Amino acid sequence: MSTRPQLTSTPITEELLRGALELERTAHGLLPHRLPARARAQNTDGQLAMAEAQPSGVRIVLRTRATLVELDTLPTKRVYVGAPPRPDGVYDLLVDGRLAGRTGVSGGNTLMIDMAAGTAESRPGPVGTVRFSGLSAEVKDVEIWLPHNETTELVALRTDAPVEPVTAPDRAVWLHHGSSISHGSDAAGPTATWPALAAALGGVELVNLGFAGSALLDPFTARTLRDAPADLISVKAGINLVNTDVMRLRAFTPAVHGFLDTVREGHPTTPLLVVSPILCPIHETTPGPSAPDHRALSEGRLSFSAAGDPAETAAGKLTLSTIRDELARIVAQRAADDPNLHYLDGRELYGEADSVELPLPDALHPDAATHRRMGERFARLAFRPGGPLAVADDRADRL
Repeated sequence: MSTRPQLTSTPITEELLRGALELERTAHGLLPHRLPARARAQNTDGQLAMAEAQPSGVRIVLRTRATLVELDTLPTKRVYVGAPPRPDGVYDLLVDGRLAGRTGVSGGNTLMIDMAAGTAESRPGPVGTVRFSGLSAEVKDVEIWLPHNETTELVALRTDAPVEPVTAPDRAVWLHHGSSISHGSDAAGPTATWPALAAALGGVELVNLGFAGSALLDPFTARTLRDAPADLISVKAGINLVNTDVMRLRAFTPAVHGFLDTVREGHPTTPLLVVSPILCPIHETTPGPSAPDHRALSEGRLSFSAAGDPAETAAGKLTLSTIRDELARIVAQRAADDPNLHYLDGRELYGEADSVELPLPDALHPDAATHRRMGERFARLAFRPGGPLAVADDRADRL
């Protein structure tokens, strides 16, 4: 005889989701998006299309007495030809704000990516189930953070007790935009990306618009930031502009001004922090593009190298050193008329001493320990009383 408890299905609606800007109805369920449809329609880049549909910072939030929670999902898992298998995406369970479980889901679609050939092939797979059991029967706030780096369609939610939405907390909404580092590449889980860690320490509500490979000063991304509700905003720019080699200094400066102008149209006085790149030795003085290290691939490792020529900086090719200098100059110029605009050198989050202790494993992306260090430092530098994204004094002891 089955001892499976009686479960009740609850429709997954916008009321139960945080961190997504839009939900798309699919053949299987709901697909959270971190860019709205208008922005997606203007995008022609497959990398960004994949990145914005990966739900970094997106979580299901509910209040319940349930001791068992099941979530059916259809993930899309990435496989890089010639590289070691990637671990399955991670689902983090928070109960009353504390990590109470972490698991993955089997099944799902597979996206086969051949970086050498520049091709990708999608293979369909089955829906899987995430299961968290043994929870307290007391009333509690439950959050399920979706995998930050795995496209996830939400199919069904079941519990052994009724659920209700959680009224939005009286916390500042922090809207952040950045690259794969902000997206969470190589973090231990969705609550362990540096923005998620910083938000928890700062006591703010995160909306993470970190897009792997795609922090490229796109106008539609600026309009997304302009139109999204926010009490605090940060923009971390630089590394993707170098490793994609999409523009020269002549285009970079007006593009930054235009991006900030657009954000200011919707948030004229909101605290806005511009963050320059963290240290990345291969691109400090050598321009892009970044290229897969074929020797590493032959050894079953994924790593990157700089394919540009330092001599090309004279013709305006961008390096991280050039970008930091120009971002600092732009912010200083604009801050004369915009007292709520601030600048943070990314090397304060990860610098030379850190690179010796915690080198970037693939020469571009931080590991889990570095994500934690960056999150702690950002919270202390940005959210402290008197900081550029200051939070209330009663949270200062966390920082």
